Amino acid sequence: MIKAGIVGGTGYTGVELLRLLALHPGVAVHAVTSRSDAGKRVDAVYPNLRGHIDKVFVEPELNSLSECGVVFFATPNGTAMRMAQALLDKGIKIIDLAADFRLKDGAVWEKWYGEPHACPCLLSEAVYGLPEAQRSAVRNARLLANPGCYPTSVQLALLPLIEAKAIHLDNLVADVKSGASGAGRKAELSLLMSESGESFKAYAVDGHRHLPEIEQELTQAAGMPVGLTFVPHLLPMIRGIHATVYARVKDDTLDFQQLFETRYRDEVFVDVLPAGSHPDTRNVRGSNRCQLAIHRPQQGNALVILSVIDNLVKGAAGQAVQNMNLMFGLPETQGLEAIGLYP
Repeated sequence: MIKAGIVGGTGYTGVELLRLLALHPGVAVHAVTSRSDAGKRVDAVYPNLRGHIDKVFVEPELNSLSECGVVFFATPNGTAMRMAQALLDKGIKIIDLAADFRLKDGAVWEKWYGEPHACPCLLSEAVYGLPEAQRSAVRNARLLANPGCYPTSVQLALLPLIEAKAIHLDNLVADVKSGASGAGRKAELSLLMSESGESFKAYAVDGHRHLPEIEQELTQAAGMPVGLTFVPHLLPMIRGIHATVYARVKDDTLDFQQLFETRYRDEVFVDVLPAGSHPDTRNVRGSNRCQLAIHRPQQGNALVILSVIDNLVKGAAGQAVQNMNLMFGLPETQGLEAIGLYP
């Protein structure tokens, strides 16, 4: 039985981890930390966990986590990098759901996150945990960077095309929409329902923090630089991401539907829909699945890939559990068999 610790257990990602781990047959939740709620019962803050989690929130200190086999960081950026080395020195594996270890270049990290990296020596060791692309490396990782929600949806849409050298790489476009939970559990004026409801807007058009992450991983897959325009949007809903990704075809003789079906044939958490489909975010809500649909309008040189995930599951906590399963030699689907909620 794996003893798991969660640092930052009061955010949306933290409680989603607790929901999944509470029913995982191979895991015992050992410690849940929160500075603001230390001393309170977890199920008093989150009554949906009554009867499943009987822990009390503790301070995020090394002693509270020292008996864990794995520690998940469901914290703001900049937290995991300050505790990682001490945990690794105790033989504890780390899965960071924030961005501290996603970028390999410390200077790039500092540019986008506004402070020097606290442990740049660990950046080269950290494994970027998109299982569909890095499964072998994930299995051997002790420090894992869980991908962001936007990057997960975009990469799964583009990987088959890049690997097959089927598209031009100089002008990719990712037009991506997210529910409000992607911004985290915080009191912020723009996220109030009276502000975001009945409205729809783009944001961070000049540069979103997930852009260098997506570019880094697509460049690695392609073996050469990619040109990507990434525009995120806020949708007036709670969960879900819908990515509409555009690429220009290089080889118009390819069967792109077959290309995707073959690439993801053995990927249990990636569902390539029948030709002509239009996936809904509600169809993956609560599940660890990504649904993809491929379109080639008017059989021209433009390819449109539609990609939907639940940003809190495949985009965060579910993917983290998927990675944990791989890291500990468990069945990859263990604890993640939930079917999407409908309606």
